[in-house]
Amino acid sequence: MHLEVLVEEASAEKALSVLLPKIVGPDVDFTIHVFQGKRDLLDKLASRLKGYSHWIQGTHTKIAVLVDEDRQNCLALKEKLEKAAAEAGLSTKTAVGNGNPFLVLNRIAVEELEAWFIGDCDALRAAYPRISPSLENTSRFRDPDAVRGGTWEQLDRVLQQAGYHAGGMAKTRAAEEIAVHMDPYCNRSRSFKQFCTGLQALVQSI
Repeated sequence: MHLEVLVEEASAEKALSVLLPKIVGPDVDFTIHVFQGKRDLLDKLASRLKGYSHWIQGTHTKIAVLVDEDRQNCLALKEKLEKAAAEAGLSTKTAVGNGNPFLVLNRIAVEELEAWFIGDCDALRAAYPRISPSLENTSRFRDPDAVRGGTWEQLDRVLQQAGYHAGGMAKTRAAEEIAVHMDPYCNRSRSFKQFCTGLQALVQSI
């Protein structure tokens, strides 16, 4: 089984390079394609999927698309991803329903990838030991997918208050440092859980 994974930025690539083997196992190989931001990915998605449609049918290759919500309308964003796959003639998990084979998984990180890091505070503290041991119990961080003021901004603030990433969080470096400690089965982010279960269904879909 091979996964073609489309992401909007380098920090997602760094995180998924570490997380994918934990989620789908070491026998699934993958290639992660990084776009120049969310707009670039969305603008090129339809043509990229049409390219895949010419050869992917009947192979052991599947496609996963991951974008940040970024406080957009989640349903409208998902509809755009689904439309691109439908126009390319590629089946998606959403379109076929549970238990049926599909080729494309569309997933949205709510509201940003950093919410997935906040969802695993044990991993955060493993990477940055000075972070508060009660971070996840504060009202602001109790629900990683509902953090107000932007998850990137809030995580940056937490790290700097603990004495890390002085001058501003380096997203790609933070992604690497945190993801290596993450346990996919112990995360409080609902969107991360949906990403994991969706990926597992994708690689098992035949």
